[in-house]
Amino acid sequence: MNDLVKKAIVYSLVGILQFGTGASIALAAPGFGPDQRQDQRYDQRKEEQQRERERNKKEQERKMKEQERKKEQERKKKEQERKKKERERKKEHDRRQKEEKKRHEREMKRRPHESDREWQKRRERETKRHNNAMREIAALLIGIAIGAS
Repeated sequence: MNDLVKKAIVYSLVGILQFGTGASIALAAPGFGPDQRQDQRYDQRKEEQQRERERNKKEQERKMKEQERKKEQERKKKEQERKKKERERKKEHDRRQKEEKKRHEREMKRRPHESDREWQKRRERETKRHNNAMREIAALLIGIAIGAS
């Protein structure tokens, strides 16, 4: 009986050793064991973080493009308003110039009751006044051009 017990003990120890060796080999093998599952979860988290960074980057790019588009629209709108104001100022300038020329032309005609001397004096005064008015209108146009720049 002693031999039988000894053999059972030895075989069980050998079996336990084999099982332990097999388990340690299996745990050390790639793709198996708790460490490998942690590595897989770590890789998944890394991939998710990478995707999140890419999404954030795309979102930032989209926002930047949107801001640039808005700025461009605002710039175009301001440019259109500036051109519109410039056209209005130019119209006003042309209108004032036309009125001044008509007025000047009327004033330069000789009146039936005027003598030559009175007409000459009035013509000189009117010419000076007309020249001053035209300079003022030209200065207005120059001011517009400088302001528009």
